[in-house]
Amino acid sequence: MKTICGWLFFLNLFFIADMAAQISGCTDPLSKNYNPEATINDGSCQYKRAAIRPEFSKKLDEKLHETSGLIFWNGKLWTHNDDKDTVIYGIGTISGNIQESYGLKKVVNKDWEEISQDSSYLYIGDFGNNVGGNRTDLHILRIEKKSLAINPVIDTISFRYSDQANLLIPSKANQTDYDGEAMVVSKDSIYIFTKQWTSKKTALYSLPKTPGNHVAQLKTVHDIRGLVTGAVFLQAESTIVLCGYSKHLKPFLYLLYDFHGTDFFTGNKRRIKLRLPFHQIEGIATQDGFHYYVTNENFSRKPFINKTQKLHKVDLSSFLQNYLKAKTKE
Repeated sequence: MKTICGWLFFLNLFFIADMAAQISGCTDPLSKNYNPEATINDGSCQYKRAAIRPEFSKKLDEKLHETSGLIFWNGKLWTHNDDKDTVIYGIGTISGNIQESYGLKKVVNKDWEEISQDSSYLYIGDFGNNVGGNRTDLHILRIEKKSLAINPVIDTISFRYSDQANLLIPSKANQTDYDGEAMVVSKDSIYIFTKQWTSKKTALYSLPKTPGNHVAQLKTVHDIRGLVTGAVFLQAESTIVLCGYSKHLKPFLYLLYDFHGTDFFTGNKRRIKLRLPFHQIEGIATQDGFHYYVTNENFSRKPFINKTQKLHKVDLSSFLQNYLKAKTKE
C-alpha cells in the first residue's frame, strides 16, 4: 500500500510540473503578439491588416450566373446554382469551362447555398433562408459519389436550429440570424455557418451527417465582421478558410487554424481582404491547402455596377505555408 501511495505521489508531482511547464499564449510567428515561449495556443493572436489580389480571374459560363458552393473533387471544381437549377457542374481549374455535369432528379433547389464532401458522399445544403428566416424545410442532400454518373442515390438530412423558437413569425428580408450559407463535413458531423444579417456575425451549428430529422445544435457565435458565404475544411491540418463579403460588397477570406478538435474559433483567426470590390463571393475550395479558388455570382446594379460570374485563384502560401508544413511533420 505504501508503495502504491508513493507512486501516486510522484505521478502527481510529475503532472503538476508538466502543467507548470506549459505556457499559454500566441504561438503564431506571423502575428503581432507572438510569444516564442508559449507552448499552448490560446487563440489570442492578433494580426496586421492584409489584402491580396487573385492570381487570375476567369469568366464562367452563363449557366453558372448564380454559382454558389464550390469543392475540388476528381481533378475538377464542382459548383451549383442557388435557385431552381438541379444540376451540379464540373469546371476546369484553369479555364473555368464546364467539363462535366450531372442532373439530380426528383429533388428541388429552393435555395442551394453550399456543397461539401467526405470520402463517400457529396452534401448540398438547401438551407438558404434570407427571405423570412422561418423555413420549415431546411435540409441537406447526401449524394453517393460512386452512383453519381449512373443513377444518383440521394438521401435527405432534415434539420431545424436548436435556438430558433418561433417559426410562425417571419423576419424582414435580409434581417434573419438563421440564413445558412457555409458548411463543412467531419468524420461524424456536419457544421453549418450562418449569415447573421444584422450583426454581421456567424453562428456555428453541428448536426449528425446521417439521413433523418435532426436538431442543429448551436456551438458558438463569432463576430466575423461580415457575411459568411462559403467554407473549406482541411481536417487533418485543423484549418478552415471561410469566404464572404461586407454589407458594401467588399469580399474577404477568414482563416481559422490551429484550433482544438472541432472548436473552430479557439485557434488563430485572421481576416484577409480580397481586392475584388463589388464581387459577391459565394464559394471556396482548395486543391493543396496553399492555393484557393473562389467564385462570385453575377451581380448588377445599373448603370454603375456589372460584375459577371467568375472563378478566381488566390495564393495563401504566405499566410499558411509555415503552419501547414509544420503540421505535416507532426
